[in-house]
Amino acid sequence: MTTDATQKEKFVHGVFESIAHKYDLMNDVLSFRRHKAWRKFTMSKMNVRPGSTALDVCCGTCDWAISMGQASKTGRVVGLDFSRNMLDFGQYKIDKLGMETQLELIQGNAMQLPFEDNTFDYATIGFALRNVPDIEQVLSEMQRVVKPGGLVVSLELSKPTWQPFKSLYYFYFNHILPLVGRLMAKRYEQYKWLPQSLVNFPDHKQLAEIFRRTGLAEVEAYPLTGGIAALHIGKKTQPGEN
Repeated sequence: MTTDATQKEKFVHGVFESIAHKYDLMNDVLSFRRHKAWRKFTMSKMNVRPGSTALDVCCGTCDWAISMGQASKTGRVVGLDFSRNMLDFGQYKIDKLGMETQLELIQGNAMQLPFEDNTFDYATIGFALRNVPDIEQVLSEMQRVVKPGGLVVSLELSKPTWQPFKSLYYFYFNHILPLVGRLMAKRYEQYKWLPQSLVNFPDHKQLAEIFRRTGLAEVEAYPLTGGIAALHIGKKTQPGEN
């Protein structure tokens, strides 16, 4: 990785280690409590079948990994994250639900996934793609570990386009959110950084093109809640397909 990418990775790691204890609460604040509805919509589009296997990259406190485990019923689900603190909160949820034999958590790097090619039916990443050092590298790794015909799925914050909602949203995101972070999580700089992480992140159309550029097919993009989030789904081609 370049020096800038390495510094970003180190900084992001520190951010999530420090906010792990308030991550779920702040997700409600960050998304106007819409993240659960977005994930429900995403799960309906994924159509996870019993026995399906899945990898949740940058799994955080494991809400999405748990949802996939519940839908899969018996299939192996792995959550990977570089933050030990986030994984510890996720493991608590998994143990409380009695899903510890089905869900496995691994501390690892999204840029170099520690799995063999063609391992999972799904590879997902939720609200983390904008934080990685190299978007294409992470998507390529996710595609590598998915079986032919499997899906690579990203649910992420995006950039609204509709006025006047766009102006109101950016005012909230840039000025109100860091103050809420200070009050609720006793963290200001970390939540000030979150809006900054979206500045150079591609919009939903640009991200769809990146999905295609990495070789994914049948790419679908769904802007959500006025464009403040977006779901992207791409399919790994079968051998011999274009």
